[in-house]
Amino acid sequence: MGQLILLRHGQSTWNLEEKFTGWTDIDLTEKGVEEAIAAGRLMASEGLAPDILHTSLLRRAIKTSDLALEELGRSWIPVYRHWRLNERHYGALQGHTREEMKERFSSEQVHQWRRSYDVVPPALDRNDPSHSRHDLRYSDLAPEIIPDAECLKDVRERMLPYFYDVMVPQLLAGKSLLVSAHGNSLRAMVMHLEDIDREEILTLEIPNGLPIVYDVDQNLKATRTHWLGRD
Repeated sequence: MGQLILLRHGQSTWNLEEKFTGWTDIDLTEKGVEEAIAAGRLMASEGLAPDILHTSLLRRAIKTSDLALEELGRSWIPVYRHWRLNERHYGALQGHTREEMKERFSSEQVHQWRRSYDVVPPALDRNDPSHSRHDLRYSDLAPEIIPDAECLKDVRERMLPYFYDVMVPQLLAGKSLLVSAHGNSLRAMVMHLEDIDREEILTLEIPNGLPIVYDVDQNLKATRTHWLGRD
């Protein structure tokens, strides 16, 4: 039996400012650092001992896992990093606050972009200097793979190949995996693990810094689900 521990990164500076972050590489706030350390302590209190770490390519997820594993005394475990675990790409909304976008497009439109399953926000111009195609960490990807904007459906579809090709063999070998990622990439994973439908997933919130633990059987069914730190 394998174990999957999902951890959304601690609060980032753009979380605090209520900006759409997406693939923009934003650091943690002081509160975010504290949340990451607290996540490690929560896992330690439960006796969790991840064997392998999986993260996105974004520093807020990487730093969160580094801090949490240091608390666990397991900074030495093998690490896999992949763009398929990145946050949802918010396209042209990235770097703007919710209020700015509401004034520009309407509250209803922004709510639809944020909370629908398959409605994609406006694309980021590929010539924009902030576009990820100019980022060295994605230089080995075919240009057409790098998104200009994504909906949750897109995130799920690009996350699942990594889940099945890389993570599932490790789970079937009985390993405990820590996945340090983002609100939407983790929502997509929870949607798959718990077979949540496209309407129910829209109301699911994954809090910063609170681990979710899944014990999974050989059929990849969750035999136990435990959200740490929730009252």
